[in-house]
Amino acid sequence: MVSSYKLLQAIVVIATAVAATVAPRGTKILDRVPLMPRIPSVSKHHEVLRARATMEVDHSVLAEATCLDRNQAIILHDETVAQLSICGGMPGSIDGCTGARAATVGEVGTALFTVSADDAGASITISKQQWMRCVQAARDRCPTGSLSATCVGGASSGDVSFTLENPQSHDL
Repeated sequence: MVSSYKLLQAIVVIATAVAATVAPRGTKILDRVPLMPRIPSVSKHHEVLRARATMEVDHSVLAEATCLDRNQAIILHDETVAQLSICGGMPGSIDGCTGARAATVGEVGTALFTVSADDAGASITISKQQWMRCVQAARDRCPTGSLSATCVGGASSGDVSFTLENPQSHDL
């Protein structure tokens, strides 16, 4: 009969061997374990997730969408927080872009939204609801990776275009 100590020892040896084969060469097991979760803006993240869950995908708000690099890693949490960070931030009761911005960015971790009005001299006036619907429709067409898209309207004249990419991918 095998003692419980020997059984535990065998499990530890097997688990260590499996972890060592999965890890990239030169990394330690603890290097892959996050010691502290990344929760910079939970309320923004949850606001977008709630809206996406209750909204039907409306492709009429989207003029076009192009998938750029489907393998580019963009963390969903970073994307949702960056989505509401354009125009200086649109969380909570703020219902759209204010000011006369021709371009704006929203960047958090692995997600960078670069947004601009298409017509020369136009400013971004997109509402939060329209922005969220446009990004949702673009993500429906390009579910992973980086993308570029054009939202119908959303500027003082003409459309608004945006790209979503991982800014860290340019560093490689």
